[in-house]
Amino acid sequence: MGSGHSHALYRHGDSPVHRLPPHCKIAAVFAFVLVVVCTPREAVWAFALYAVLLAAVAATAKVSAGYLLKRLLIEIPFVAFAVLLPFVAGGERTEFLGISLSVAGLWGAWNILAKGTLGVAASVILASTTELRALLLGLQRLRLPSLLVQIASFMIRYGDVITDELRRMSIARRSRGFEARGVRHWGVLAKTAGALFIRSYERGERVHLAMLSRGYTGSMPVTEEATASRAQWAHAAALPTAALAVCLMGWLL
Repeated sequence: MGSGHSHALYRHGDSPVHRLPPHCKIAAVFAFVLVVVCTPREAVWAFALYAVLLAAVAATAKVSAGYLLKRLLIEIPFVAFAVLLPFVAGGERTEFLGISLSVAGLWGAWNILAKGTLGVAASVILASTTELRALLLGLQRLRLPSLLVQIASFMIRYGDVITDELRRMSIARRSRGFEARGVRHWGVLAKTAGALFIRSYERGERVHLAMLSRGYTGSMPVTEEATASRAQWAHAAALPTAALAVCLMGWLL
């Protein structure tokens, strides 16, 4: 748990959002996403208000709109799926620019796009204001199963190691004059992937043996506790509480 690795999404800062304890932010984002998912898709205005709430949080955290929009590109596969729904879904049809579209498919596409985009945006803000090590501490504080936290910790810690191993193998191939130019070179790339898997597995075995020799018994020692005051919990709860009020109005109006 003492990994000092950072990640590309994190943006160093000293905003009120950065200073919140990690488990408070994780709980707030989870509650916010849950509220968004529970909102009726017909309440279009509610999703606009959710976007305003996230924009206010991003502004407080000093996360620029351009940065946020760039990171939202990760949901493009879901956008592509949503775009197809009006064409393939059944039920009542409507005409738009001479094209027959499914009404149910249009609502389904809107539902996926609105809720998915808000969920991804909330996650990006969380990752932009919380270091990886703090996220792991927060998950541990929220009583996530210890084994899952350890797996995430090792994945983060040794992801860079495996990437560097792959880089060295690529340099070795190029130094011998190899360049992947077509299908006939797929065999070489497949052998590279197999070799990388074997090296990674062997490295994992050595790391596990080293841990056992140092007294590892199935759980990592906790060297730092993530704590939060009532005021910090109240500040973190502002986003999901406001979203809950919007959701209730969406059901009642």
